[in-house]
Amino acid sequence: MTERQHPLRRIAIGVSVAGLVSGMVAGAWWCARLWAGAPYPVADPAATARQVDSRTQVVYDVLGLPRAELDTTWPGRGLDADGSSCYRRGLRHWGDQLSDSPPSEPHTVMIYDTWALKGVSPAQAESALERARHALTQRGWTVTAYEHSRQRLRLTLTPPRTDITVRLEAYPGDRLQVAAHADCTRYPSHTPLGNRDVPLVPPQHAPAQLRG
Repeated sequence: MTERQHPLRRIAIGVSVAGLVSGMVAGAWWCARLWAGAPYPVADPAATARQVDSRTQVVYDVLGLPRAELDTTWPGRGLDADGSSCYRRGLRHWGDQLSDSPPSEPHTVMIYDTWALKGVSPAQAESALERARHALTQRGWTVTAYEHSRQRLRLTLTPPRTDITVRLEAYPGDRLQVAAHADCTRYPSHTPLGNRDVPLVPPQHAPAQLRG
């Protein structure tokens, strides 16, 4: 082996060792992350609630149902924060998923927003969902599900650049529900809590045209 080849060999060995060490570090990091689970993003629940509510307002604006009324007796109506569906992540909590009621991740909630219109016949609901689908996709929303059958009329969309899902669904009794939720997030330690020890969220405004 020539004198010129000796340093080249040493460089090659050094590169190989560095690559091996980097791979081991990356592998250890990946295993640790897999074990612990990806952390939930942090967000202010009140700000998220306002964002979700504003998206349902956009939906009402494109439904084209000026004669429909707000159903003030609809179950589950309003803005709410709930952590019961925000489960612990990672392989270390894999056994929790075998439980009928797996524990939720502390200080983590999902934001829900629900309201309904009354006086919307099935034919009107079908036309309204089609108007909403066309108008919102033109604005960059994505249709993730659309079911139109004898049993169900439902349209699900996601606004651009958000973790929000909005669902429009017709119900018996000439009702049309608009329901939305934002994915689970961890709330900051200074977040104001209500009597259920869940974050307080602002009052529901959408659809503003029907709330006097």
